[in-house]
This record gives sequence, structure tokens and C-alpha cells, in this order.
Amino acid sequence: MSVLPLRQIGDPVLRTPSSPVRDPAEARIHRLIDDMYATMDDAQGIGLAAPQVGVGLRIFTWNVEDSRGAVINPKLELSGDPAFVPRYGEENEETVLREGCLSVPNGIYGPVDRYPHAVLTGVGQDAQAIRIEATGLLAACFQHELDHLDGTLFLNRLTGEHKKKAYRALREGTTV
Repeated sequence: MSVLPLRQIGDPVLRTPSSPVRDPAEARIHRLIDDMYATMDDAQGIGLAAPQVGVGLRIFTWNVEDSRGAVINPKLELSGDPAFVPRYGEENEETVLREGCLSVPNGIYGPVDRYPHAVLTGVGQDAQAIRIEATGLLAACFQHELDHLDGTLFLNRLTGEHKKKAYRALREGTTV
């Protein structure tokens, strides 16, 4: 396994919709997923999409709480209030999830509305069909990574003052 260089905002691969994987059982796909795990772990991320390592294929990995995996050619069924902002932590000390991204520098984060429930389907690293129901942080992660495969960054989903602050921080090289 190799740690791959992460592509940063401004790289066209991050804004280009990814192509489906034709043969999920190919050895090169299996190697790419292994390298994506190594890269995600090295960067201490909870998810990584293939475009973030310069590969325009519909693949992403995740490592959220007790769920770790990879999916090829993913699809999501979303349900619930689309204006849901995921929260984490203890019930009496919940904190709004502020999304960030390994491809967006300077620790820029912001609240993103996501659906609270997602059903992920696709093909796993073993070339077998997978189906995973997710809520909260895992559901948000799946939506974030699928956005990458469609050429969308979380910055596009920020609104109002959060969006202004994030883009100002990008221009100025500061944090939000």
C-alpha cells in the first residue's frame, strides 16, 4: 500500500464527474482501494474519494466510528429532512458537525445540510454487492464522498455567511 498525494481545491479532477468502474474485480482497482485506505488513514480522514487522489473513477472509502469500507459505483437513497445538519457527541452536549475536506486546505470547515438517513448500494472491494444503511455522521460522510464523485465540494453546499467566510479564508490562506 502506498500513501498517494492528495489533490487540492483548484485541481480540475475535483470538479469533474467521475466515470463508472467497468470491471470492479480488476487487480488495479483493488490496489487503488488499498492505497486510498492508506492515504485516508495517513491524513486522518473519515472518507476519501478517488478524485481526491487524482483518479476519475466512482470509488470511495470511509472509516466512521465502527464502519470501515470501500464502495465502487455507489448509489445513495436519501430520506428524512434534507435540511438536517448532523450532530455528534453526548445527547446533552451535542455539537453541530462542521464538515471539512482533505482537499480543502487551512482547516476550513462549515455546517452542511445533509439528509439524516442514507442507504448506500454498490460493489465492495471484494467485487460483491453491498448495501449499508446509515444515519448521522456516516450518512453525512457517504453524501460528502458521493458529492466528490459528482464533481462537487462541500464548499458548494455552504450557505450565507458560512460560505462567505470559507471562500474568504481560501483567498487569504487563513482558517475558519
